[in-house]
Formats: sequence, structure tokens, C-alpha cells
Amino acid sequence: MRLEQLIAVRYLFARRQKSVVNIISWISLVGLLVSTAALIVVLSVYNGIGEITRGLFGTFDPELVIEPAECKTFHTADIDYGALCQADGVAQVAQIAAETAWLTYGDQQAIVTLRGVDESYRTVSGLDTMLHEGPYALTVADAPALIVGGEIYYNLGMRLLSNRPAAVHIPKRGTTAMGFTMDQAFNIGYAYPTAYFFIQQDIDRRYVVTHIDFVRQLMDYAPDEVTALAVKLRPGADAQKVKQALNSKLKTQNSKLKIKDRYDQQPLYFKIFRTERLGIYLILSLIVLISTLSLAASLSLLIINKRRDVFTLRSMGMTVRQVRRTFFAEGLLICLVAVVAGLLLGFVVCFLQQQFGIVRMGDGNFVVSAFPVAMRAVDFLYTFLLVMAISSAAVALTVHRRGAIAA
Repeated sequence: MRLEQLIAVRYLFARRQKSVVNIISWISLVGLLVSTAALIVVLSVYNGIGEITRGLFGTFDPELVIEPAECKTFHTADIDYGALCQADGVAQVAQIAAETAWLTYGDQQAIVTLRGVDESYRTVSGLDTMLHEGPYALTVADAPALIVGGEIYYNLGMRLLSNRPAAVHIPKRGTTAMGFTMDQAFNIGYAYPTAYFFIQQDIDRRYVVTHIDFVRQLMDYAPDEVTALAVKLRPGADAQKVKQALNSKLKTQNSKLKIKDRYDQQPLYFKIFRTERLGIYLILSLIVLISTLSLAASLSLLIINKRRDVFTLRSMGMTVRQVRRTFFAEGLLICLVAVVAGLLLGFVVCFLQQQFGIVRMGDGNFVVSAFPVAMRAVDFLYTFLLVMAISSAAVALTVHRRGAIAA
């Protein structure tokens, strides 16, 4: 160990009389420790919330979606549908026919997205696991059935197991409502609500799921006409690799199709999530910066307080540069102790929250009862590098300005 480092360790860990300088040093250390732990805790909680939200979207949005790039629909006969179902990494493919519809139930009405699906959709999505009440059924007694978003269900005053059907209105293709009667402007069908779900607010107030043949009938679609294909991957399959493979295969068959993963299906949400996470990181970085100001102040007082010791060291032959190195090492040691302790404290708090759910969400109707936590090694690494970089810069600037005074 070099002489400067040895002296710095002696200053940090030696038993000394209590003084204002020592108290301020401990306060700065604790402040840096707490701000480091706060970075870990907040980022981990935000990761946990993000994972839950992505999981909720994942129960409704398939892992991959094949859609037309230009027009609204395409025919499965235009592609090798059988080869698509047997492609590497593909477990199941479901057909979807979606359209905006006007839904009425009694005196209530709502504009919804009607998603018609086939029987394979149950295994492609996790919708059946998110039903709040009622069975997963696309038909009931040979009549079309509706699986309704929770907000739509309550806003329209729907009742399950009722003999009152909901009326579904979809504009006829190639017509407008102006100058026409309802029967002339709309294709009208009737279906019975059999279940409703709660997934995520935007989904709950927007989507109604029914059988694909019902939507095809209302839209005058051909038996093989779809608006999208939903793809479920085999366990362990890489979504990006399967996406690239299917994209290459489909381009040779139909260049007007595009493939979306879950990030492409919800681009606005994921952009907002990343932006918010970056904003939180920057805000907490400002807190760390404020904590380093107290560290710089305590280090300045320490340098002034040790002027007599510095005079002795200079008399023994230590140069001004070595004196500055000594106080720089002292500041870095304080930073290192505070950062490591803060990381450990953050880990302990997050671990206890994961295991015991100490901080609860409240009495509301939440998906989870306690605040979710998801710790990631990269957050610990980035936090360590960030805090040490800010602290090192503050220490270096302080030592450069105050070191010459003491020397």
C-alpha cells in the first residue's frame, strides 16, 4: 500500500475525538449511502411495475403478430399457412379478424374494437386466465358470445347469463351512414355476453372478443380472410430469431405482410416506460449530486483541520502532489464505503420487500397486494459507476482547490 493510501486509511478508520469535522463527514457518508440505496430501491420497484404491466399486456397481446403492411386484410390462402404453423419455434397460430364496432346493450352504447378469434386463440393468449367472471366461450348455444372488457361491461350495465343480447353494429363495406337507414348503413348482429375480464385499463375499456366467424359475417369477409395472425412461440424460443426467420419466409410468399413483436404492438407504452425510467434515473442522480456537495464540504473542512499534520508530512519530505493524493484517497474511501453500504442496504430492502411484501399497495383492487420489486444486476453496476463517477469528480475538484492551501 502506498504512503498516501496508508495515511488516508488511517484518517478514515482511526479512533478520533468527536468534532464538527467528524460529524459532518459521517453525515455526508450517510447521505451518499441513503441516496445510493434509494437509487436501487426505486429502480427495482419501477422494474417490478414494468414487468407486471408487460405481463398484463402479454396475456392479451400474442408474442408475434403477422399483419398486412398496406391494406386491412389478407387471405391465408395467399401464404403457406401450413408451413407457417410448422415453422421452427412456432407452437400455435391463431386467426384474428378485428374491426371497430358500435356496441349497444339496452339504452347504453359504446365504440369498441371487436376482435374475432378462432379456437386456437385460447392457447395463443392468456385471456382465459384473466377472466373476472364467466367462462371462456366464443359461442353459446350455437349463438355468438362476447368476452367483454371490464370497463365496457360495467359502463353498459351488462349482465351475464341473461337472455338479453348485445347488438353489434359494423358499417357495411363501401357505404356511409349519410342518407341511409340503420339497416342500410350497418351490418347488425346479436351476441350474448358470457364473461368479462380485467387486464389493463386501456384494454378493458376498448376490446371485446368474439368468434371470428361472427366478425367475418358482419364484415362480409371470405372464410379465409383475416386482419392478423397471432403466433405463440415454443418455450425457450427466441422471439427475435423466430421473427427474422418468419419475416424472410413470408417475404418470398407475400411481401405485403409485416411481423410485430410485443414491443411493436405497444410502441407508445414501451417508449413512455423507457423515458420515465430515464427521467427517474436522472432525478435520483441529482440527489446523489446534492449528497456529494456535503461530501465536498466535509473534505474541505478535513483538509483545513489537518493543516498541522500536513506541515509535519511536508517537513518529512512529502510533496504537494502526494498531499493531494492523500486527501483524494481519503475522499474516495469515504465514497467507496458509502456506495458499497448503500448497495447492500438497497439489496436488503428489496429482498425483504420481495419475500414479505412489507410495503402494501393499499385496499384498492390491484393486481398485486404489495409493491413489486425486480432487482437487476445491471442496475447495481450502473448505480455504482454513476455514484463513484460523480463523487470522484467532486473529490478531485475539492482536493485541487483546497489541497494547495493545506500544503
